[in-house]
Amino acid sequence: MIGIIDCGGANLQSIKSSLDSLNTDSLTSNDWSILQDCNGYIIPGVGAAKNVMDTLHIKSLVKRIKTINKPVLGICIGMQILYDYSEEDDQKCLSIIKGKVKKFNDSSLAVPQMGWNKVNFNKDHNFLDGYYYFANSYYADPSEYTLGESNYGVQISSFIKKDNYYGVQFHPEKSSKQGKKFLKFFLDQV
Repeated sequence: MIGIIDCGGANLQSIKSSLDSLNTDSLTSNDWSILQDCNGYIIPGVGAAKNVMDTLHIKSLVKRIKTINKPVLGICIGMQILYDYSEEDDQKCLSIIKGKVKKFNDSSLAVPQMGWNKVNFNKDHNFLDGYYYFANSYYADPSEYTLGESNYGVQISSFIKKDNYYGVQFHPEKSSKQGKKFLKFFLDQV
């Protein structure tokens, strides 16, 4: 069972539908007593850093998320809040991964990045290389936790991992067959 953590994001149903298509049971909640027995978790990804963090604080989920010892996948804003800080709303985040999330500041770029972009994964994960769907105005620089990168004016972290925490800047639930392939990879870790 995968727990979809409802932190105010708008793509809960599309994530559930993607999991259903992979014959994976899931439940959506922001109540830890309902989520606690799940085998893995997804932090969905449409929203703003402050709203997501406020919801996690109100629902007493910050400490729970930071101490989960099962696989966790953050998608888009769900990945960004794994970092120390986001320039979006000048927001302190979960501090699971060192670093900050920054706004694209190249005036020649359309912001937000909306559409398909190539993700190049490291050699251990290059079977996942391909095009994925992005919808983001903020990004994290590549770091020691980066396992996949994309270029959008600058190199950005598209796939990160630290311990049992995974994060993707792209939306696997909107990325067709390639996204299903990535979700299957994550589910294989659960």
